[in-house]
Amino acid sequence: MRKGYFGNFGGQFVPELLMPPLIELEAAYAEIGQSPQFRQELADLLHNYAGRETPLTFCPNLSAKLGFDLWLKREDLLHTGAHKMNNTLGQALLARKMGKSALVAETGAGQHGVATAAAAARLGLECTIFMGATDVQRQAPNVARMQVLGAKVEAVESGTRTLKDAINAALRHWISSQETTHYCFGTAAGPHPFPTLVRDFQTVIGKETIQQVQAQTGWPPYLVVACVGGGSNAIGMFQPFAVNPELAQVQLVGVEAAGSGRPGCYHSASLSLGRPGVLHGQYSMLLQDENGQIEPSHSIAAGLDYPGVGAEHAYFREIGRVQYEVINDRQALNAFHALSAGEGIIPALESAHALAWVLENRGRIPQGKTVVVNLSGRGDKDMDIISEINNRQVN
Repeated sequence: MRKGYFGNFGGQFVPELLMPPLIELEAAYAEIGQSPQFRQELADLLHNYAGRETPLTFCPNLSAKLGFDLWLKREDLLHTGAHKMNNTLGQALLARKMGKSALVAETGAGQHGVATAAAAARLGLECTIFMGATDVQRQAPNVARMQVLGAKVEAVESGTRTLKDAINAALRHWISSQETTHYCFGTAAGPHPFPTLVRDFQTVIGKETIQQVQAQTGWPPYLVVACVGGGSNAIGMFQPFAVNPELAQVQLVGVEAAGSGRPGCYHSASLSLGRPGVLHGQYSMLLQDENGQIEPSHSIAAGLDYPGVGAEHAYFREIGRVQYEVINDRQALNAFHALSAGEGIIPALESAHALAWVLENRGRIPQGKTVVVNLSGRGDKDMDIISEINNRQVN
């Protein structure tokens, strides 16, 4: 396999000005990031600061209704409320050892921004977060958290004013400040080495899940499900299963956002409905028109509102190792309420897409089997959205 590629997908499609920091990052990750000292320091941060390992929680009430055993990998219980902390602590620690004094990052739902701000504060780094103006409005609680943690939040007014445009702004900032700043990329996409680096930091999710399911049930799970936007939580869950021949029988399902689900309306299902192309430095599956122009994306879940996807997901789809499906806003909202009222766990709307696929496809899952859903984040950040929807329905 070519360096920086997953099958036909991946690569480094960037301006010449971005090559020096990418080369520097690749070398640092190979030398520093693989050293026993780095791995020990990161493991200590993940355990004693972030709160790993996260639990694998059985859902007795939903399981009784479904007829199979539903388990949740509880990344929502990680410090700052989502899986993003696995990656930001790794990148922030690497940046400090590279001699950088600041982090820059993009964020959609705000969870990566909060996690980057927290990691920067913990490791004594300055922090600037770029966030689409639309997301600043719909994820106001996370904006406040970033600012309390000491980060500077820059609202991006260009384009669709969402995650795609935040990434563009963060890349421009990195070009102008690369000597002192590391770009803490939030998902397993972008130019090499980011897809590999982010995936490696997130595989702690899947590795723990394999051990925990074995300890709880004595068998591998029948099915593992995760939501997919850019794809970091899903690749972190899927990759340890996908590379282990002994777990080849475990079915893996990635769930994309279909938006409203109405024909002609915007969605974020790059793998299911997109075409190959280049965005943000990588060749992957994208939402684009017949002229190659990037189309707007939409999801009720800001973290899934992205017109592309990580290259390794495109590869897993191509070889058939992971099945990619779509869930619309209404189905995700139904799952959000089902888990909240049924088990006392409020999921992020992103994670609710993964649970919704299980609920919508319960008839395809044999009775008595073990199903694991990656609960990638908690729903505190989405309560304003839920309240607004509830008010519209009442009025």
